[in-house]
Amino acid sequence: MFLKNCFALLLLFFSVHARAQQNLPDTAQLFQDIRVLSADSMAGRKSGTEGSRKAQRYLEQRFKQIGLTAYNKTYKQHVRLQKEKLVVEDAINLIGYIPGQTQEVLVVTAHYDHLGQRQASIFNGADDNASGVGAMLAIAAYFKKHQPYYTLLFVALDGEELGLQGANAFLNAPPVPLHNIMLNVNLDMLSINSKGELYASGSYHYPWLLPYLQQVKALPHAAIRVGHDRPEQGPQDWTNQSDHYQFHKRELPFIYFGVEDHTHYHQTTDTFENINRPFYADATALVLDFIQIVDQQHRPKPNQQK
Repeated sequence: MFLKNCFALLLLFFSVHARAQQNLPDTAQLFQDIRVLSADSMAGRKSGTEGSRKAQRYLEQRFKQIGLTAYNKTYKQHVRLQKEKLVVEDAINLIGYIPGQTQEVLVVTAHYDHLGQRQASIFNGADDNASGVGAMLAIAAYFKKHQPYYTLLFVALDGEELGLQGANAFLNAPPVPLHNIMLNVNLDMLSINSKGELYASGSYHYPWLLPYLQQVKALPHAAIRVGHDRPEQGPQDWTNQSDHYQFHKRELPFIYFGVEDHTHYHQTTDTFENINRPFYADATALVLDFIQIVDQQHRPKPNQQK
């Protein structure tokens, strides 16, 4: 019995290790995406600016390269944003999907807008949130080669910095019925952390997701920490801090992956040169592992399928 138990544990270890190794992203492409999106030529990607339009064109090209399917022959969802006196008539969400074996949908979101340019200073937004978009693209590329059970919908959102308005517009006119959305995985700031901590926020509200998070094994440069989602935490409760809040308001489950604030947050120093590359690569792999676990284990057993 002892040997049998040891053998079972070894099989489990090697299975987890193999999955973690398999899920390591194409780091060259991952770093290229964050480098391009946070370049000075994008001028901080502020909604409604030429820098934002450059980012849109780049993301549309990447969606095509990966092979994501478009709804109604276009990746673009035209939305109107307004915050106080600022109105953006030509904002764009970019939406692509990979069909699964069910109509149930897992939505992966990451906002591509940032603060833009103020006089001569560019707020490049490498961590916030070129990093989330780069990770989303890496995850999409993986599942394009490994068909998922759930339909996976990938959304590059505009207008997060204007009050989560791009996410609100997406959910007000979704390409799939809201009742088909079983989970939102939101990626916002994944590339700068000195302690190797990637937080997963949301399981306090949706505890059925906690066992899936607990199965994600740490990698050399990053590990998942659960938290920042309890009301008593006040400002440290991240429930309403990014686009996932629009899903939560509609009672749609979410997990938000991100890092704690750092010295580069909303500063001109949030540049590609200051990201933590080993951490970012491992953080992306951890998110991918979580989605894969949910996709594999939350599906019905063969004898439960209709």
